[in-house]
Amino acid sequence: MFKKNNLDEMQEQKLLRIEHNGYWLAFWGLLIAMAVQMVMSGFEFSRIAGEWIVFMILALYMAFDCARNGIWDRHLKYDGKTNLIISLVAAVVFAVFMFGVTLVRFHDRAGVLTAAVVGGIGGAFVFAACFLALTLAARYTKKRRQKLEEEPEEDE
Repeated sequence: MFKKNNLDEMQEQKLLRIEHNGYWLAFWGLLIAMAVQMVMSGFEFSRIAGEWIVFMILALYMAFDCARNGIWDRHLKYDGKTNLIISLVAAVVFAVFMFGVTLVRFHDRAGVLTAAVVGGIGGAFVFAACFLALTLAARYTKKRRQKLEEEPEEDE
């Protein structure tokens, strides 16, 4: 009943594009929704726990399944320079976000100093964790891709 594909190749490609756009819309939409809810709720994690779980499942599924299939990215190379740039961007975004969050909580002069320290330490941690994770994932993906290319293709 549900096994036959009624789409021709053009329709199949269009459907894949629609699903691709839908995935990224959901991914970035969840991230933005969580950030807005955190700001509006006074940074209570319990208010975004459900969205966070769905977001992490979505992100981890995509990361692990792509790596398992030897796929890194359509546009980015998996090298140290790319990992460094992505890690720096993630660290700066996180540091600015944490600076803003801390600054909103503490409005005095000490609050600015606290915000700078929290943002800096948090940004450094995010940089290190992101760079390590990307480096390990790139190595695994390269090895997996080589292994998949060495395997003989099965005749259908």
